[in-house]
Amino acid sequence: MTDKIRKTFKFVVVGGGIAGVTCVEQLSSSFPSGDVALITAGSHIKAVTNYKQVAKVLEEFDVEEQPTSVLQEKFPNLTVIPSAVKALHTQSHLVKTADGHVYGYEILCICSGARPKLLSPDKPYVLGLRDTDSAQEFQKRLAKAKRIIVIGNGGIALELVYEVEGCEVIWAVKDDAIGNTFFDAGAAQFLAPSLGADKPERAAPCKRARYTTEDPTAAEAQTFTADRHTRGRRSGPTEPGSALGPDWHQGLVLKGAERASRRVSVEYQCEVEQIFNSEEMLQSQTHRPETEGTWPVYVRLTNGKTVGCDFVVSATGVTPNTEPFLLGNNFALADDGGLRVDERMATSEPDVYAAGDVCSACWKHSPLWQQMRLWTQARQMGWHAGRCMAARVLSEPIELDFCFELFSHITKFFNYKVVLLGKFNAQGLGSDYELLLRCTKGQEYVKVVLQGGRMVGAVLIGETDLEETFENLILNRMDLTAYGEDLLNPDVDIEDYFD
Repeated sequence: MTDKIRKTFKFVVVGGGIAGVTCVEQLSSSFPSGDVALITAGSHIKAVTNYKQVAKVLEEFDVEEQPTSVLQEKFPNLTVIPSAVKALHTQSHLVKTADGHVYGYEILCICSGARPKLLSPDKPYVLGLRDTDSAQEFQKRLAKAKRIIVIGNGGIALELVYEVEGCEVIWAVKDDAIGNTFFDAGAAQFLAPSLGADKPERAAPCKRARYTTEDPTAAEAQTFTADRHTRGRRSGPTEPGSALGPDWHQGLVLKGAERASRRVSVEYQCEVEQIFNSEEMLQSQTHRPETEGTWPVYVRLTNGKTVGCDFVVSATGVTPNTEPFLLGNNFALADDGGLRVDERMATSEPDVYAAGDVCSACWKHSPLWQQMRLWTQARQMGWHAGRCMAARVLSEPIELDFCFELFSHITKFFNYKVVLLGKFNAQGLGSDYELLLRCTKGQEYVKVVLQGGRMVGAVLIGETDLEETFENLILNRMDLTAYGEDLLNPDVDIEDYFD
């Protein structure tokens, strides 16, 4: 880079999402007289609000979109640079922004997040849902739509199919159950009726609920139908920026062109084979659509069905947004494409750290923790990166934060509170584990994962009030063999057992 350096900062953080903003807050607080810069393409940042420490590791918070000026007013030593990063030169410690300016740094933290894996990005009828801008575009298109196809089985897809009304939704998932990223088949079976209900049923508690799971076949579709009326909410401003918050649909009117009926059909164990428009459909003699009428776009699925719709929503996951930083540098990358970071959130390049979705945690993990690109981990990583950068400048020792001892996440799906702890889906345990289950239809689903008599994971759906007790039991590594199924007996106050 031969351009003139506009200014050199002690700390530069790239990205206005949760990881970047949390890192900036940590650094600005630790060095109130130090020069800190935040480079972000959007005019708004994602801020953590209503933060609550639920237990030792488990935390709950809201994500709020705020103007960058709010952050600058809070930290006078912070400079916000409203531009995207065009290039990075780690040897020279220089960052070039899209508006042509060059900035120097002593220590850099990359928090550029991830970008959606778009199906057929060149197709005009395919919409990826990732940031505020695309959410507004989705709302606009949905208002005129009678049928959409949603592709994907992650968090965005789960929220989307539940919230949309006034439009038929065909949901194609590659797995044999919905929400495979977060749930097992039993939890999916518990949640599925919500797609066709006005509100989750409130059933009387049962002593010991049992369920059976029947795996839908590859060609099978389940359909849920309901009539639902909600009050329209005003939409916010259209701004490009970082990823959607956990309650991204709040403030959007997700209503189609039909009357208030809500209809969701799930196509299991299938993926998209081909997407084509109505003209291409007419030319095709081999694949006739499953539905009558003419649609702007058609999707051929691997289960043999061809379905027409107004547009396709691609919600098939994300990939780390590393592109602007790789050229001319020697970053070590993980298998998933993220920047490899050690337990201090440091990358392989000198004086460059990373946090959030852009990075891959490549230290030796706790047996009860795994990386999932979620909001809670973006906040934790951003905070830990800020602490590590500060410790580096102050020549102070620092250990891996305790939050990385146990995986924990609180969210909401289908209007149910959902808590995930540890190896909640028995990840990496092979066949060496056992499950305890309690299920009350329409009210709660509780699953405990035990290994060697000790609790190593849990899924809590509904208002169970068990999260703090279960977190303690997992962290304390207590042998629970003697308690057996009393652990989940609703007549036994488990909190009294382990107070």
